[in-house]
Amino acid sequence: MTTTIAGGRAARRQTMRRIRPRRSPAVPLLLAVWAGAAGVLWLWWSTTPAIADTDGRILGAGRITGLLAGYLMALVVLQMARVPALERRVGSDRVARWHAMSGRYTLCLVLAHLVLTMYGYALRAGLGLGGLVDQTVDSVRQLPDMGKAAIGTGLLLLIGLLSIGPVRRRIPYDLWYHVHLLTYASVFLTFWHQLSTGNEFAAQPAAKTAWYGLYGTVTALLLWYRVLVPVRLNLRHRMRVEAVIEETPGIVSVLISGRKLHRMGAEAGQFFRWRFLAPGMRLSSHPYSLSAAPRPTMLRITVKAIGDHSAALRDLEPGTRVWAEGPYGALTASRRSRGKVLLVAGGVGITPMRALFETLPGASGDLTLLYRANSTQDLALWDELQTIAEERGARLMYAVNSPDGERPDISPETLARKLPDIDRHDVFMCGPPGFAQQVYEALRGAGVPARRIHHESFEM
Repeated sequence: MTTTIAGGRAARRQTMRRIRPRRSPAVPLLLAVWAGAAGVLWLWWSTTPAIADTDGRILGAGRITGLLAGYLMALVVLQMARVPALERRVGSDRVARWHAMSGRYTLCLVLAHLVLTMYGYALRAGLGLGGLVDQTVDSVRQLPDMGKAAIGTGLLLLIGLLSIGPVRRRIPYDLWYHVHLLTYASVFLTFWHQLSTGNEFAAQPAAKTAWYGLYGTVTALLLWYRVLVPVRLNLRHRMRVEAVIEETPGIVSVLISGRKLHRMGAEAGQFFRWRFLAPGMRLSSHPYSLSAAPRPTMLRITVKAIGDHSAALRDLEPGTRVWAEGPYGALTASRRSRGKVLLVAGGVGITPMRALFETLPGASGDLTLLYRANSTQDLALWDELQTIAEERGARLMYAVNSPDGERPDISPETLARKLPDIDRHDVFMCGPPGFAQQVYEALRGAGVPARRIHHESFEM
């Protein structure tokens, strides 16, 4: 059984008003980050006297690694704050990659700071390398706020361990997600010793004020966008499960009703983090894309059962309360820069592509959708896609395995043969990482510039 949510004309008019080709704000943001790092280096340089002995040089190295670690910790939390300027313009996948990279650098800098500082103090006390453990224990016992810093460092090491690829893939998503939230506790616990034991902040009161300002601003953004904004959104719109409908074996659509949902600011191509307040699901929050443009009283997501949470969606009862955070993501019409658009979907990646297929403005012949699946039975939402294609004069193609299991050829030559002017298209793409990489390489080989290939990956 399938369900059709019709009426995309109003959504297309709203989308047209939002199309403003723009440059990515990533470059100015990165410049600001590097400027902050330069300011940290200047603070260290201006407060560091000439050093002649070995232990002094080691302690100096420990100080600069500690300062940089403290600066990066603030950025790590900022990247978790779901700030719309980052999420919707830079892209959730890019912010997630920045967060993962910043976390790795932070952990390395924290470990370097710990080892270098304790080793420097051990040398100064005449203990040598063998006294490193004793010096660490004495520092934790005697120096202000070092006990809290030790606990925070332990939490950071735990988070880093569970975020290693092979480990991350072997543990449940919900366990990883909730342990990851301990990052906030780690940052809070390690913050205080930076000010109480840092010579730089004692020598430069203005630097101490700036450090408070940095962490205070990040904390305010975190509380606003991760706590207050979601509370306001859910109290205002009061969402509930309206129905659950099986689209194909293993894929269901969840219809979500509420008040004035079109005023949530969501666009086709975006996603929310959904929490269904049903037994066994209240503590789980997962990202799912909208599979249709928002309507005043209805939203829809379409999900493939690939884990415990997604498999449990088929058993949701109508009337179940829904808690949502969002909308997030930058895979929207605002990325479009050309008249003609190719949408490429792999598997359940059809969900944001279906919403874009319905709402992207375009004349007859401007839009093409290529849908990759294992078989024709796996083509979820196919009836809806055919209806949209007929109404809009759009082109709809699918690529499925042959009866003997051979995969279809998606190569530069095949794409250029199907769309001779493909190099003049914008391309929106969503699907599994391997599929996305294959299609990206084929598109580049067919002459599509990288800046016109739009893709978001939610693999963490």
